[in-house]
Amino acid sequence: MVTYPAALDLPHALVEWVTMLIVTREGDRRCKLRPSQRAVIALVYLREHTTYAKLAAGFRISEGTAHAYVQSVIKLLAARAPSLTQALRRARPAYVLVDGTIAECDRVGDRERDYSGKARRHGVNIQAVTDPAGELIWYSPALPGRTVDITAARTHRIVTVCERLRIPVLADKAYAGAGGTFQVPFKRHLGRPLTMRQAAVNRAHARLRFPVERAFARLKAWRIFRKARISSNRLTSITKAVLTLERRR
Repeated sequence: MVTYPAALDLPHALVEWVTMLIVTREGDRRCKLRPSQRAVIALVYLREHTTYAKLAAGFRISEGTAHAYVQSVIKLLAARAPSLTQALRRARPAYVLVDGTIAECDRVGDRERDYSGKARRHGVNIQAVTDPAGELIWYSPALPGRTVDITAARTHRIVTVCERLRIPVLADKAYAGAGGTFQVPFKRHLGRPLTMRQAAVNRAHARLRFPVERAFARLKAWRIFRKARISSNRLTSITKAVLTLERRR
């Protein structure tokens, strides 16, 4: 296998922070790679979705060792991910935007539960909560792709937490009936067009809700979420790890 130099589109400060996290949590134990190299190998795996075979060849270690290093760093990062309540209390937004996406996965445990009829592919449902400008506040743990957005919001207690903290939520029609502080667009009923006021409200709602897409652009920039070659069950810890990394950038 041929090796070659490559660049990673992440800041040096993030690599240094992950390196310090490894040193702080694991100490100066003997390893084939230095803490800085273990930080890089995990970030390359998450950012580029590079296979363990390629990582092992590039760093001149075995595939088993590469897997162990990557999973160890993911575990450390996932443990630092905040809960929704912690994230909201730290951000203190005037209101939040909520939406869901499907992260594709080619290894499924239950083909029916992991298949999203809306997205027409297998994967997991991930919810994003952002501030009004679209800045990330929180990513949810992964749920089977068949899970609809309103069910995911209730499962992750997004509805309950936002109501308890009295934070208004703007969401699309997929969350109709969520209750609490959720505000969704008016629905057009059969034979009854929207009034001018309702249409105007929907347009304003859409303009305010649009920035949430930035959170998904940031999520999908981590190519591990583009047809992951792992079990969908393991994407929860990876989502938490990426949440920790994104909040450090």
